[in-house]
Amino acid sequence: MFFLSEMLNKKLNLPTPADALPGRDKPIPTASEHFVSKRPLKGPHPEGLETAMFGLGCFWGAERLFWQTEGVWVTAVGYAGGVTPNPTYQETCTGLTGHAEVVLVVFDPKIVSYADLLKLFWESHDPTQGMRQGNDVGTTYRSAIYTFGEAQQQAAIASRDAYDASLRATGRERITTEIAPVPEFYFAEEDHQQYLAKNPYGYCNLKGTGVSCAMPAA
Repeated sequence: MFFLSEMLNKKLNLPTPADALPGRDKPIPTASEHFVSKRPLKGPHPEGLETAMFGLGCFWGAERLFWQTEGVWVTAVGYAGGVTPNPTYQETCTGLTGHAEVVLVVFDPKIVSYADLLKLFWESHDPTQGMRQGNDVGTTYRSAIYTFGEAQQQAAIASRDAYDASLRATGRERITTEIAPVPEFYFAEEDHQQYLAKNPYGYCNLKGTGVSCAMPAA
C-alpha cells in the first residue's frame, strides 16, 4: 500500500532537479514530416507564421484537434515544462521528468488568430483538474499554455481569467492551468506524431466542460 501511495505521489507532484531522471544529451529520433500534411515537422516554415504551445491532457487527441483547424500549418507533439533533457515517452510516464505532454502549433494569424486557438484550447478540455485530465492521471496530463512573447502571455492570462469566471458561475472549481513563457520543447517519438491519423480508432480522452469561452477584447 505504501508503494502504491509513493508511486501516485510521484505522478502527481513535479520532481525536483535532484529527483528527476537524468535524460540524455542528444534528441531522441522523431519524424521528419507531418504524417497528414507532409510538411516538415521541424521547419523551415513560411514567413509570417506564428507558433503556440498547449497542453490539454493526452497529446494524441489534442494534436488532432489543432491539425484539423483551418489556418494551422503544421503540428507536432512533444514534452515541455520539465527537468529531464530529451526524455522518452516511457520516462515522462513515470512522473520523474516533470514534463507535460504538449502540442506545438504553427499557424497563419491571417486565417486563425491566437485568440481563436485559446478559445479552442479552453473549450476542448477541463482546465480545473490539476495534475490529471479525466482518467489520465499525472503531471504529464496537466493543463498548460506556454507562450511565445509578452502578447501571447497577456492574452493567455486574460482568457484564463474570463473563462475562470464563466466556470465558477456554473459551480466548477478554479482553473489550474499553468501559463508560462515557453520552455525547452522536446519532440516526441515518431510513433506519437499524428498518432490518431495513423490509428483512427485510437485512444482520445478529450472532453470539454460544455461551458462556452467568451474571449475578452484584445
